[in-house]
Amino acid sequence: MGTDLATHPRAATREGAIRLAAAICRSRPDARVELDHADPYQLLIATILSAQSTDARVNIVTRDLFRTWPDPVSLSGAPRAKVEAVIRSSGFFRAKAKSIQGCARALVERHGGLVPRTMEELVRLPGVGRKTANVVLGAGYGIAAGIVVDTHMARVARRLGLTGSDDPVAIERDLMAIVPPADWIAFSIAGVLHGRHVCQARRPRCTACPIADDCPSRDSMSEGAVGPEPRPGVGAAGARRPAAGAIRRAADRGRPRPRGRGRGPGRS
Repeated sequence: MGTDLATHPRAATREGAIRLAAAICRSRPDARVELDHADPYQLLIATILSAQSTDARVNIVTRDLFRTWPDPVSLSGAPRAKVEAVIRSSGFFRAKAKSIQGCARALVERHGGLVPRTMEELVRLPGVGRKTANVVLGAGYGIAAGIVVDTHMARVARRLGLTGSDDPVAIERDLMAIVPPADWIAFSIAGVLHGRHVCQARRPRCTACPIADDCPSRDSMSEGAVGPEPRPGVGAAGARRPAAGAIRRAADRGRPRPRGRGRGPGRS
């Protein structure tokens, strides 16, 4: 189930929520994903690499990655150590190398080297969860299967009162009930960019926000005075919340560990 907007302390009315979501789309009418890609395959691999990294860093990494191994066949057969070396600066390079090579291998073995066009098939690929699948379907194929919920979108949705949840699956469900299906792709891209460049976690740029006058969180924060977002599973007062591994991975959130060590970001 989604979240009842009326139970959220900063919740907008349903009509207000619909207006806010539409305003996000209007604020960036020509928005596009910031991951460089030439086709859905490159977007898929780049999105997997973007977990707990920046798009700018991933664009540097994929430039060499796709020049060296331009397709699923070549990437799946590449020496793991060489792939790790190329993507090292993106963080969690061992886990990510395993994911992208496993994904490339699955594309070759199950889909003839092509990226599938359904959510069901995409989320069966190594390293791919709903967020990545929605990015590829929407920005890669123009297929509106859902709404992208990463850490930026989740923050924007909560601050605008569009959801009262910290669960990415519930947040997506709440947003899909507000945003018309025809706008899911545009809203996904615009909402993520709004969170990344304007409604930032620690230093929200409220004076530059095109919807600040209607934001239900406007009076609870001042520019540059917002503390860090709570870690997954920890509430604002420090009380732990249930946080399943799939939820943590889906939101691409969590305390960073040293690069290349630990389990890595998992599916996203």
